[in-house]
Amino acid sequence: MPTTVIMPALEMAQETGKLVAWLRKEGDTVAKGQPLLEIETDKAVLEVDSPADGVLAGIKVQPGTDVPVGETIAWIVAPGEAIPADRASMQTVRTVTVPNTDNATSERPGAGSSRGVSTRITPKARRLAAEHGVELTNLQGSGPDGEILATDILSAAHKPATGSPSNSLSTVARLMAERTTQSWTTVPHFFVVREVDATTLREEHDKLAPIVHSSYGVKLTYTDLLAALVARVLAKHPRLNASWIGDKIRDNPDVNVAIAIAVDDGVVAPVIHRADASDLGKVALQRYQLTEKARSGKLHPADLSGGTFTISNLGMLGVDAFSAVIVPPQAAILAVGRIMDRVVAADGHPAIHPMMTLTLSSDHRVVDGAHVAMFLQDLAQAIEDPQGWLA
Repeated sequence: MPTTVIMPALEMAQETGKLVAWLRKEGDTVAKGQPLLEIETDKAVLEVDSPADGVLAGIKVQPGTDVPVGETIAWIVAPGEAIPADRASMQTVRTVTVPNTDNATSERPGAGSSRGVSTRITPKARRLAAEHGVELTNLQGSGPDGEILATDILSAAHKPATGSPSNSLSTVARLMAERTTQSWTTVPHFFVVREVDATTLREEHDKLAPIVHSSYGVKLTYTDLLAALVARVLAKHPRLNASWIGDKIRDNPDVNVAIAIAVDDGVVAPVIHRADASDLGKVALQRYQLTEKARSGKLHPADLSGGTFTISNLGMLGVDAFSAVIVPPQAAILAVGRIMDRVVAADGHPAIHPMMTLTLSSDHRVVDGAHVAMFLQDLAQAIEDPQGWLA
């Protein structure tokens, strides 16, 4: 029996996905779990695996096309098996009615009708048109049969005035900017800063780095240490690991730490799942693998899903401290500055210690100042005594 290949939903509230490339040709034999196609979301270009063993057949969508979530784009069939009859005519097409320039009353078009015209438009494009104030009357869609896609709306919304210079953004960068704006304008952020003595963390890193490299073949980073420690502290403070869904707080059963990684088009945040239950070497290995996949554009949907807390570390770039924007529906994101020698008071006398600045951005609908302060207190203790938390 043929298996349908559909445009998957990789993120909450996702309505469409852009097909970037087919990784196999029509007629090729594919195996279940083998990379089949690449799609683009607002986070990254992701590989999607084949849902079954068989032969790729009946490709309906070509690269560069925005496709509604759940729509069939191809089939996997047995050798010699025919694909199902095209059922596109049975699917409901969402339309909006756009008035003519003569201001006549809009109506569904029919044979000989000239009073209105029905414009095919995807749900996401319709939402973006309303948000950006894009007039649909004279907009030509680039989709099948002239359907207006999200990219058409974004292109119209960001089209520069005649003669003015423009720096065009990629779809990933533009949608990332859109997601960041939405978070900043809808999530009630508040920020708490804590300075931590990183003397023992530095010593533990130097002691564990050769062990991790010998066992797992990867270089241990401070981000790895922080991810493992943060995950263990989150297990003790589940409210910081919760999410805001709709108008309610949802407690997440697993601690899944996302790591912000810079790529050519912006920032992605692949996820280390159940980081609180993984030893330091496994965390380091997963972080390394995810970083390599992110920078080569080979992340899979599962790599970006399910994050419950995010760490953004700019210390390696010489940043002392910064505030990060929350990734909804997560409740918080930790911004990490560099480890820097500073003069601090020690036993009533000035001393030089390696210090690190942590800034926690939190959603005030989910947590309050007391929750955050207690979390940072335990995290500071974990950083100052990592061996006790990693044992």
